[in-house]
Amino acid sequence: MWLFLAFLLVPIVEIALFIQVGGLIGLWPTLAIVVLTAMLGTWLVRSQGLRAMSDLQGSFSRLEDPSAPLAHGAMILLAGALLLTPGFFTDAVGFALLSPPVRVALMRYLSRRVTVARFEMGSRGPQPRPDDMRRDPRGAGPGDVIEGEYTEIPQDKRPNHPGSGWTRH
Repeated sequence: MWLFLAFLLVPIVEIALFIQVGGLIGLWPTLAIVVLTAMLGTWLVRSQGLRAMSDLQGSFSRLEDPSAPLAHGAMILLAGALLLTPGFFTDAVGFALLSPPVRVALMRYLSRRVTVARFEMGSRGPQPRPDDMRRDPRGAGPGDVIEGEYTEIPQDKRPNHPGSGWTRH
């Protein structure tokens, strides 16, 4: 329902603002403002987007929580889409999203309304979830002792290369 209202009201607001501004300053200055805000917005989005990507890569390399740089990047992307959309209202919202204090305030507001169910970082590799584990038909599970047989290889028949590193001697 909210999305429908946005798609209905935003064009109406934009058309009303075009009529008002065009009536005050004329057609060509109004169009020039729309084109200039698109060009300025594109430049700002590019520079802030590159910085957001750098922040995201830095958070990954430091193994920190990447949610803040990801959220900033998403808001910068949304700002770019709004700035490329012709209109004064969308330009105002787009420029506001390019302001870091506005993004931080919006993140605080959204963080109170959004719950993260699970977040993990590290290089442990994929870990099986309890419902994914395949159990041995005899009931052996992870960490259980499984019987087996082995044969000791005599020293003269052992390979003369260091091995792959997958096994320990």
